[in-house]
Amino acid sequence: MGNNTEQIIIEIIHYLFFIYSITAIVSYLLLAFISAIETIEYKRKNSFVNYKEILSSNIAPSISIIAPAHNESLNIVENVRSLLSNHYVNYDVIVVNDGSQDDSLEKLIQVYDLVPVALLINEQIQTKPLRKGIYKSTNPAFEKLIIVDKENGGKSDALNMGLNISNSKYVACIDVDCLLLEDSLQKMIKPFLETTDRRVIAAGGVIRISNSCVVKDGKLQDVNFPKKLLEQGQILEYIRAFLLGRMAWSRLNGLLVISGAFGLFDKKIAIRVGGYDTRTVGEDMELVVRMRAYMEEKKKKYKVAYIPDPLCWTEAPDNYKTFISQRNRWTRGTIETLRRHRKVGFNPKYRALGILSYPYWFFFERLAPVIEVAGLLYFGILTVFNLVRWDYSLAFIILAYLFTVFFSLISLITEELTYHQYKKKGTGIKLLLIVFLEPFVNHPFILFAAIQGNIDYYFNKNKKWGEMKRKGMYKESN
Repeated sequence: MGNNTEQIIIEIIHYLFFIYSITAIVSYLLLAFISAIETIEYKRKNSFVNYKEILSSNIAPSISIIAPAHNESLNIVENVRSLLSNHYVNYDVIVVNDGSQDDSLEKLIQVYDLVPVALLINEQIQTKPLRKGIYKSTNPAFEKLIIVDKENGGKSDALNMGLNISNSKYVACIDVDCLLLEDSLQKMIKPFLETTDRRVIAAGGVIRISNSCVVKDGKLQDVNFPKKLLEQGQILEYIRAFLLGRMAWSRLNGLLVISGAFGLFDKKIAIRVGGYDTRTVGEDMELVVRMRAYMEEKKKKYKVAYIPDPLCWTEAPDNYKTFISQRNRWTRGTIETLRRHRKVGFNPKYRALGILSYPYWFFFERLAPVIEVAGLLYFGILTVFNLVRWDYSLAFIILAYLFTVFFSLISLITEELTYHQYKKKGTGIKLLLIVFLEPFVNHPFILFAAIQGNIDYYFNKNKKWGEMKRKGMYKESN
């Protein structure tokens, strides 16, 4: 009787793992299919768009680029130059120096001819106070630039300060170390202008990795493929996530995330819901979910849009210590957001947000690493007690690996058919090689970081945002 009970339990566990795996695979393929069609269709439609009309229009809506900065002395001057190089008619740049201990502010004052000014702050969101004050340039060439020096309060607090200072209709929140392409604002504002049947409350775009790229005078000069496998794996991961995921969720109006590296928001709605939450390390995801929940509760038609164009390039971790720290933070941010907004989950009142987006994120993002580790531990236990059916087990492992490779190949094909950013000879072979190596090079560390993030959240109460040490992307080719 005991053996029969054990066998039944084992069979039930097997079926649960099997059902979860098949459901995940089907959902990934479905999202990839929708994303690929949407991306190609977007590319076709926008080949006829004249962005110069948006650039030159006097009625183009106003946008404030808000860039928090903390100890960014290495790149701060070139970063600001990049932000000021945007081809858009009606925008300003608000750099919030969030209690930097280096010479970031001094460099900005010297290079951009800054002087203190008395600027009225509409404090709709409470933040840490100013430190040295607010600065503007005496040089007319930099009239769009505003520098705010405040006490350290973290990224969310700095962004909230920017929301208080901005007089624009929309705010583009960006990491100051990111390289914003010159036509980014023109492309990002497009969904806000063309959608008339509902209110666009936020929009995001593709983020690309700038490691090994050549940048001069705040402009991307040359796209290179990095040499380290860790960096190459992240390039593949970003292509897969942005081109074969978020475009589909945009079509389904189910996006939960606008990348913190670069996103455009309806300022009025962002302020109405209280701005960025300073208590979370996943401030970008949390704000989007809160804005969406607000619109659902008010029964207002809305959309969170997504642009498949590469709009922003950022420096990714080039060592495993920083990489693990980053993914640990992403995990904690996801847990915090889903727990904080659990009333949304599986709730028909919130429509697609409650019955589609939240469940998917909970099962296939939040629980995926936990279930994967549980599966590995379970496999280890079966091995110890000699209960493994090796023919089935090896077949499952091989199929899982082949599916990962297949899914990555689809993302590369989509990239080649649309934006084809890596054009240099030999890069295609390197991309194909990393498709087969990435499950071994990156994934084990992502899994480790996710489990560590769960442990830190529930047991260590780790609230640290985590440091991302920059080496600097600004250099000229030899």
